[in-house]
Amino acid sequence: MPTLLVIKSSLFGDSGQSSQLANAFTARWRKNYPDGTVLCRDLAAEPLPHLNADAFAGFQADATSRTPVQQASLAISEALIAELKQADAVVLGLPMYNFTVPSTVKAWMDHVARAGVTFRYTESGPRGLLETGPLYVFCARGGQYSGTHNDTQTRLIELFFGMLGFAEIHFTYAEGLALGESAAANSREQAAESVAQLPLKVRGENHG
Repeated sequence: MPTLLVIKSSLFGDSGQSSQLANAFTARWRKNYPDGTVLCRDLAAEPLPHLNADAFAGFQADATSRTPVQQASLAISEALIAELKQADAVVLGLPMYNFTVPSTVKAWMDHVARAGVTFRYTESGPRGLLETGPLYVFCARGGQYSGTHNDTQTRLIELFFGMLGFAEIHFTYAEGLALGESAAANSREQAAESVAQLPLKVRGENHG
């Protein structure tokens, strides 16, 4: 049975546009994989601690020398990585806050980026160590950023998840949400149409 990992980060919970898009896609996924499992991690409702020097040192320390605090930080990292390893597809609900990803998403990234665990360094750059399926990213923005130099999210997501081994990434954008009701309604409609057309795939499937 396939597993879908859903990561949300909107401050507004399921009322947030990125969460609504993620939920709409998840509903499609459930219908296509009725025997599948959906794991949900809400980073806004249950934020992770930001990585500090002590926690980072604990990641690299020998098991017998880790302090209780370091062991607790490692346990968080290991749990997040286990979710990624279990997932046959991943959904990321991604609002834009002050031109970038929510700080809760960055904290998640810092806990799962572990050299020798989720990626390794090579002469040609980092290479992913995770066996991954597709990643579906649902971006919600107040302004229009896609395709401009102000879109700081898309390339970051491509770089980061590419480093972990994700080769297939699908982006859906709901933009102009703060530019008046007409623009927002049009953007929501277009995004909903995009969600309905996204390919439904999991790790190991090849749809040609």
